[in-house]
Amino acid sequence: MSDFDKAIAIGRPPNIVKLFPNSQALIVSGKVINRAMAAKGRAMTIAANGRNNFVIHGALRAAQKANACLIIEIARSEGGANAYCPTNYWNIARQIDAACNEMAITVPVAVHADHYGIKKVGDIDFAKREIPTLFEAGITSIAIDASHLPDADNLLANIALHEFIPSWAGLETEVGEIKGAQGLSTVDDAKFLIEGLNAHGIFADWIALNNGTTHGLEASGQGIQVELTADIHRHLEPFKVWGAQHGTSGNSSDRLREIAAKTRTTKANVATALQMVSWGLKVNDYGNAILDDNGNFIKVSGQGMTEEVWQEMLAYAHKNNWQSGNFKKLNLPFEPRLMGQPREIRERMIQRVEDFIYNLLANVFNAQDSAPLAIETIIRAGSYDVGIQAARLADPADWTEEKIRARAADLITNNGPAGDFDD
Repeated sequence: MSDFDKAIAIGRPPNIVKLFPNSQALIVSGKVINRAMAAKGRAMTIAANGRNNFVIHGALRAAQKANACLIIEIARSEGGANAYCPTNYWNIARQIDAACNEMAITVPVAVHADHYGIKKVGDIDFAKREIPTLFEAGITSIAIDASHLPDADNLLANIALHEFIPSWAGLETEVGEIKGAQGLSTVDDAKFLIEGLNAHGIFADWIALNNGTTHGLEASGQGIQVELTADIHRHLEPFKVWGAQHGTSGNSSDRLREIAAKTRTTKANVATALQMVSWGLKVNDYGNAILDDNGNFIKVSGQGMTEEVWQEMLAYAHKNNWQSGNFKKLNLPFEPRLMGQPREIRERMIQRVEDFIYNLLANVFNAQDSAPLAIETIIRAGSYDVGIQAARLADPADWTEEKIRARAADLITNNGPAGDFDD
């Protein structure tokens, strides 16, 4: 029996086995992917936001070509109950499984529910009911994002929701809303979150920071602050937590290489760039859309969708008064129109994504040949559940709700401006 066959037999989590009993898609826990990238060292893999079917297919083909393990994700804003994308929390695993079997993909893939946002304490009760449905639908990893809340409430929300997440699943947490150069995360608030979780027997695989980047179109040029990230990661190293880099689109390849080489980042989210690439818009070498003198996107002739469909999208956006930042909302109404294009058009949309992601995996993220490391992780564990690496270092008696709130009041933080920032 090959290592791949062994991994198929033991490495697929129970929700995946139940949903896809006869599948040959190696859908795994996010923990497996994190362990593989950590084992390779100074490497991270893409967490591709599968906003449309073309991105999902292109990401899988790129990972297969690079022999790299992969994460495909969708955020709550993109694919939750009020989705603006056709891909959502409840169909993403089915799309990935179908595409893997269709294209004979053999690299390990995690299905990640990104930015499960808790924006007020009142959201927690609803989340307790909804989160189990995500795992029933095939999610294998989740990011609890209560970073919009004060530090104490962020930690308490993570604690309250932990029992609704399977112990085998990948877990990401977040500190510091993504606000660009404002409200940057600090060592204090990051350690507060991770140490508090540790005291309660919760061992996150990743922490996401506000380390200077933005979601969507990166216009400032400020981008990711590498030294800040590395410093925070050094202080968190005893807790065996790794970094998740958000807002990767628009950062230069050199800066992303630095993140991989100088920090403990193993997961790099890419969303907006992949949407733009699949559509056939003009982008620079790191995926940021290039605008004309009037601030409009530039469609590359003979790339992406047909010119006819692009004009239909522009008219739809104009009718709804959507500017460039809101073009993401075109994903949902136009997926059927895009899927109804001739095969050669669909193929060039997928190919453009494949080429873009392959370059990131092989030439920027140092992710190539990480797939065998993920398979080795499964075989070594003898299970889909690879367990935890961290030990409990903090005393739960020091982390009661009362003491959490008292500690939070003394934190050195940098919250930045108030507002409902996009996730």
